[in-house]
Amino acid sequence: MQFPPSFPAHRPRRLRRDEFTRSLVREHALTSSDLIYPVFVLDQDDGTQDVGSMPGVSRLGRGPLWAAAERCVALGIPVLALFPVIDVSLKTPDGQEAANPDGLIPRTVRELKQRFPELGVMTDVALDPYTSHGQDGLLDETGYILNDETVAVLTRQALTQAEAGVDIVAPSDMMDGRIGAVRQALEAKGLIHTRIMAYSAKYASAFYGPFRDAVGSSANLGKANKKVYQMDPGNSDEALREVGMDIAEGADMVMVKPGMPYLDIVRRVKDTFRVPTFAYQVSGEYAMIKAAAQNGWLDHDATMLESLLAFKRAGADGVLTYFAPHAAELLSRR
Repeated sequence: MQFPPSFPAHRPRRLRRDEFTRSLVREHALTSSDLIYPVFVLDQDDGTQDVGSMPGVSRLGRGPLWAAAERCVALGIPVLALFPVIDVSLKTPDGQEAANPDGLIPRTVRELKQRFPELGVMTDVALDPYTSHGQDGLLDETGYILNDETVAVLTRQALTQAEAGVDIVAPSDMMDGRIGAVRQALEAKGLIHTRIMAYSAKYASAFYGPFRDAVGSSANLGKANKKVYQMDPGNSDEALREVGMDIAEGADMVMVKPGMPYLDIVRRVKDTFRVPTFAYQVSGEYAMIKAAAQNGWLDHDATMLESLLAFKRAGADGVLTYFAPHAAELLSRR
């Protein structure tokens, strides 16, 4: 790096003197097109259910979901990401409801694409909302999560979603080889335009608690954990191996999850692979900002926008965030 001239020949504050200069030399910017809005979907025509651990977030019946989609279109948010909240009676050890073509997510995708063809729709490929034990895969007799048997179910789930017309499937399970299996199945069915956003570096994080409350898997999971398939928070090089494998197997885009505690991983992934890279500002991150703001400890809007800008600065091309609509509204006023 070439160092600038020393003081007083160089006065860095000259470029901070006024707003127009700060805007002129700003290295990174956040726009509504950088945002993906995750929503929790109920299988009912109307009504909402508040998520207690995520202030301001609700599970949405179909009517409120259409309103949320319309809001995304109006604000320029390009993608809505769907997460199902299914009835407990449909949850089984093998999670077979995930591949039901008449299930909640395929039906929702079909109607969303009919009503809002210009809005991108993304779906989660994972079994934890559908399993009675709350894990992302099938269990053997010892409780260990089986890899290849799980991948077979995930592949059927992804095909079901793609055949319903979804734009992006997003495997979030962290099973080995699932991106290759999904890509091969999509190609074999002629679904060549279905994009894959792989949760490539998904860590076994403590920041997921409120999300599990929202989709109803927390109680089923109990005191169990997901450390035998999600990544160890102490590892960084491993993330690059995981991302490299997913790209080689056919991922179009990759994701790092959680977000802010793993900005170093976002930067390493972007610098190494130069592919479309996303980060998920997860439920725990959202809840922390909300709680601190509600207590008067932080400025809600300023902190929220700063946190989102941090993802862009770290190298992310986009961010999944529950703040998306509010952030886009604030950005539209600038």
